[in-house]
Amino acid sequence: MARGSKKKYTHKQKRQAEHIEEGYEEKGMGTKRAAAIAWATVNKESGGGEKKGGSGRRKSAVAKAKSRQSVGKAAAKTRKKLGTGKGSKKAKKPPVSAYIRKGTKKKSKNAA
Repeated sequence: MARGSKKKYTHKQKRQAEHIEEGYEEKGMGTKRAAAIAWATVNKESGGGEKKGGSGRRKSAVAKAKSRQSVGKAAAKTRKKLGTGKGSKKAKKPPVSAYIRKGTKKKSKNAA
């Protein structure tokens, strides 16, 4: 597909661009400049033509949620495998009493 081709745009996107272009032309802007601004506006609002895949494409809310869920599951699996995270023995610190030896407390000067 040639650069600048509008083949991948939906009918709705084409109508929007045409409507925006007409508005700019009515304001006295040149045809080419009005068309450029109209398509830039459509691209900004909808993320471009209905293209499949590729880097930087917008995801639907359902796709985002599914992706987050799978990433979360993978992270939990890794934490479980490594023994880190909530509830693991590696993540827990020993109690403070483990650091204090019995019978080594200093006596206060006022104690009789």
